Amino acid sequence: MSVDPNTPVLRNCIRLPLPEDELIEVTAKAKDYAIMHGAAMRSKSNFSEDSLNFAPFVLVPSSFPRKEFEKAVALQPIINRLMHNVAHDEEFITTTLAETIKVDEFTANLFNIYRKVLAHGFTQANSIGLLRSDYLGHVYEGCAIKQVEINTVASSFGGIATHLVQLQNFVLRELGHADKLPNMPHNNALAGLCDGMVKAWDIYAKPQSVILFIIEDVSYNICDQRFHEFYIRENYPHIKVLRRTLTEVHREGKLGLNKELLLSGGLEVAVIYFRAGYEPGHYHSQDEWDARYLMETSLAIKCPSIQYHLAGTKKVQQALAQPAVLERFINDPEEMKAVGKIFTGLYSLDDNEAGNATYEMALRTPEKFVLKPQREGGGNNVYGVDIPDALKRMSRVERSAWILMDLIHPPLTKGYMVRPGAEMPPTIVDMVSELGIFGVVIGDADQIIHNYQAGHMLRTKLSTANEGGVAAGLGALDSPYLIDSDDEDEN
Repeated sequence: MSVDPNTPVLRNCIRLPLPEDELIEVTAKAKDYAIMHGAAMRSKSNFSEDSLNFAPFVLVPSSFPRKEFEKAVALQPIINRLMHNVAHDEEFITTTLAETIKVDEFTANLFNIYRKVLAHGFTQANSIGLLRSDYLGHVYEGCAIKQVEINTVASSFGGIATHLVQLQNFVLRELGHADKLPNMPHNNALAGLCDGMVKAWDIYAKPQSVILFIIEDVSYNICDQRFHEFYIRENYPHIKVLRRTLTEVHREGKLGLNKELLLSGGLEVAVIYFRAGYEPGHYHSQDEWDARYLMETSLAIKCPSIQYHLAGTKKVQQALAQPAVLERFINDPEEMKAVGKIFTGLYSLDDNEAGNATYEMALRTPEKFVLKPQREGGGNNVYGVDIPDALKRMSRVERSAWILMDLIHPPLTKGYMVRPGAEMPPTIVDMVSELGIFGVVIGDADQIIHNYQAGHMLRTKLSTANEGGVAAGLGALDSPYLIDSDDEDEN
């Protein structure tokens, strides 16, 4: 990412730099605090099931405009309802993804499951969405939030984000800045998300049934997943939680007489929480696709159901940014206006007049855009000057698997990024932060039973980095320190 030298820098939570001896001491404490409180991950480069590294984190919370944070929180129930309505609109999903599934094999495989399930009718009418809407502030509109994407599958870091607040609270106290703590918003992401799964379990209404987590073959982000599992077990000890890979579900899963999902030992599954299944690498063979289909045809309440998974594709996001489309799903004019304002420019690359115009626009001014495929998990996008070559390598048909999005220009913050194995003491770097707001929505095509905002997370990356995924090794976990435009300058 290239940074405009005129990009505004948000004032820091505290005065930086810190004296070197104080910085070394508090960083060492913070690393140990992170490991001892589970803000940790397994190493990808030196993997062992028996050891953890602390997750990359920002030492002191990064500033974020209070008004924009509160706007994002207030919008989440509306976005939950929007995505719920989208997921239950068969015609819209089918029409919107018609071109994409011709060239994107992964989305086509998901869509084929959707089509087959539709043909037989949904065994389970209810779905649970554990969503996360991600935002960057846009400096050309007074740091107003703009949506980067909406995640409907494996929306991660609710567990660790909850503990990051405590970590940074500890750091601020150590540095003698306990007075700053009221400006760090309380984060109930872990409880909010887990309580949502339990509400779905209650709806299933079978006391002996279990909650099933679908996991990768190797789980690097183990703490975040286990926090969800352990929270449920500690607060609802009557509910058992199991972990299985797609391969294991294929091997031991079957449908009962009433299409209930049964695992080895006759355990009946009430809720399925997918932490895997969102990228092609999770499906090693037809077995894993068969397991996904088996689960979708079962009575279990899925998070996400196949229609929710498809509702989270970039192609759907691009379609929703058009006011005429948004009107289809939001009736209230004020709500529609509020949601419309968070969308940045999103453009189709389909092989038609509009798509060809987008193609030419991207070749003329690539520095204004980011090119996005239908993928989750980070590391898949193409930025700026790399866009023309990427587009020229695609056929007209292949382009429809991608969308073009206006590049958002976020404000900068300055701080210390602490990473495993990095030199000590850390140096001050220019960073940008992406806010994620979690939401829970449960219901069927006719009614929404539960709908609420469920906490937040902040991912911060170097201002020069394009991607910011923590699990992908490109960003660091953080928490927002809320500032008002009329705050006195701390620097």
